[in-house]
Amino acid sequence: MSIPGSTVVITGAFSYTGKYIARRLVAAGRPVRQLTGHPARPHEFPPAQVEAVLYNFQNPAALERSLEGADILYNTYWVRFEHGGDSFEKAIANTRALIRAAEAAGVRRFVHLSVTNPSLDSPLPYYRGKALLERAIAESKLSYAIVRPTVVFGVEDILINNMAWVIRHWPVFAVPGSGEYLLQPVFAEDVAEIATSAGAHDKSEILDAAGPDTFTFNELVELIAQALGRRVRLLHLSPGQTLALIRMLGLAVRDVILTREEIAGLMANLLVSHEPPRGRARLVDWMEENSTRLGAGYASELDRHFRGR
Repeated sequence: MSIPGSTVVITGAFSYTGKYIARRLVAAGRPVRQLTGHPARPHEFPPAQVEAVLYNFQNPAALERSLEGADILYNTYWVRFEHGGDSFEKAIANTRALIRAAEAAGVRRFVHLSVTNPSLDSPLPYYRGKALLERAIAESKLSYAIVRPTVVFGVEDILINNMAWVIRHWPVFAVPGSGEYLLQPVFAEDVAEIATSAGAHDKSEILDAAGPDTFTFNELVELIAQALGRRVRLLHLSPGQTLALIRMLGLAVRDVILTREEIAGLMANLLVSHEPPRGRARLVDWMEENSTRLGAGYASELDRHFRGR
């Protein structure tokens, strides 16, 4: 069981899902230490609540010291796509270094944010990399919980927010293929609750984190339009044609909006769970409550993670 009042370490407490986890831990009175590549990034937590430490994956001794005294390590570190010096191969090597440091520092529990349907045989490096890390964690000496979210929605969301942004600006929405493939969105707060609950005990386990509702991609686009009070026409194109349009828009907003691999994973139904849903919040209700800010501005992945380092 977790030790009340002991330090909890999070990678990415100033980012998306990590922030929701940090909020729950701070509310519970737990001392939180954040390992980050951006210690100067603006955030909502006072220094007395969340201590920011620069991670150093290339220095095992320093990485181990950053984990000293930690009861639980919540790991949200990963890369959505390869850009600049960041690659899936580098992210895998860095996470393996983090696992070794956690072992050496005597961390009791390793809670890892993965993704639904990872596979060592996947042709998609994102999903194959996630599976490799799950295996590394399972083969470690650590008690672990692997949490596998589907597609996460929340105020800071990029995917659903930017879909809404497109719908606000254009009456036509490009859909790769038939649009009949499935998504099962899960609220960021539900992911945080699943993760923190999993950190509280010692049994090694793997848990899908998915919401209560499943939609086809076509349905999702139409539901977003409905929440915004907009009308939209779906334009079904080949994946290649859709990607070409997305890349043109990406040049205009100076961002990587969606990758070929992400389209392939979406069309392969990898963003749905085959377990009973653990999330409770419904996307339709959330969109109705947040309709005025959903898609009100474009959310840039490159601005969030790469620019201004």
